[in-house]
Amino acid sequence: MNYIGDKTKTTASGFYQELRLYQAKNCEGCPMRSTCHKAAGNRIIERNQNLVRHRTAVRKLLESEEGIERRKQRWKAVFGNIKQNKGFRRFMLRGLEKVNIEVGLLAIAHKLQRLSIATAI
Repeated sequence: MNYIGDKTKTTASGFYQELRLYQAKNCEGCPMRSTCHKAAGNRIIERNQNLVRHRTAVRKLLESEEGIERRKQRWKAVFGNIKQNKGFRRFMLRGLEKVNIEVGLLAIAHKLQRLSIATAI
């Protein structure tokens, strides 16, 4: 990829972006050409250097020891697992007390599954 210049762009929300443009040297005869692009000329890639810098910083934080520990405490995976893998989509009972019991049973089932996986390893 050859650097061909810079471009400024304003998004629909009014955010100002500075993009660097790169163009492929020669796409003729490339087996990936049809999946890569549909234009007649060589492909042009836009890279937002500010976005790349932010993503690198975030990735560094996520892959640190503290980031790994914090990700382990996320609840999103728990609800996703209960919905997708256990097939739970709606409560079968009515009333706050009965719903709390049903949620408790789901939480126990999830915890037992995690413990059985942890002890198997």
